[in-house]
Amino acid sequence: MTDAPRPPAASPSVDPAGRPFACRAGEVLFRPGDPCRGFVVVRRGTIRVSLSAANGREIVLYRVRPGEVCLQTFNCLIEGHPYAAEGVAETALEAEMVPAAVFREKVSGDAAFRDLVFAAVARRFADFERLVEEVALTGLEARLARALLRLAAADGTLESTHDALAAEIGSARAVVSRQLAAFARRGLIARTRGRIRILAAPALRALAGETA
Repeated sequence: MTDAPRPPAASPSVDPAGRPFACRAGEVLFRPGDPCRGFVVVRRGTIRVSLSAANGREIVLYRVRPGEVCLQTFNCLIEGHPYAAEGVAETALEAEMVPAAVFREKVSGDAAFRDLVFAAVARRFADFERLVEEVALTGLEARLARALLRLAAADGTLESTHDALAAEIGSARAVVSRQLAAFARRGLIARTRGRIRILAAPALRALAGETA
């Protein structure tokens, strides 16, 4: 899906223009309607960007890791619009903030920086295409199986609420809860409060349409 692992990409080099900053996991970096303060270059950690509807339904659009670009920020800087989504530090974060004026100057005058940024934007658009295809054309069972496989640690466990999983796949909490219960009855997963353990990864990969 949108945040499937990919080889590390080169991060745009912005020193000395970038101002280093750090924040704790769970800290909100921007909300809908906020102005964009500058271009963020992630050095360590992950930003989760999500969109919420008026009815409270949420979907995770993508994650920003080192070498990746936040399309929300890019669009805000280029078009001058405020943010339309929410960005949260999913982990402890170390990053640099490049002021908007400096970012525009480097895009227009630094070919190497521009190439890195545009290549990252192109990869991000490909992620969006996969997100649209998955939500529109892929069944709930396959989407949830993919999310479980994607979010699980190396030992096959993940800590996630039903609400968080619903946001991952653009569904409702009640629907996700029923599907998790069905997976558990089939012996694919085991559930405890706040934790899921994958018991049959090959079977989940088959449901997800993935090859081993």
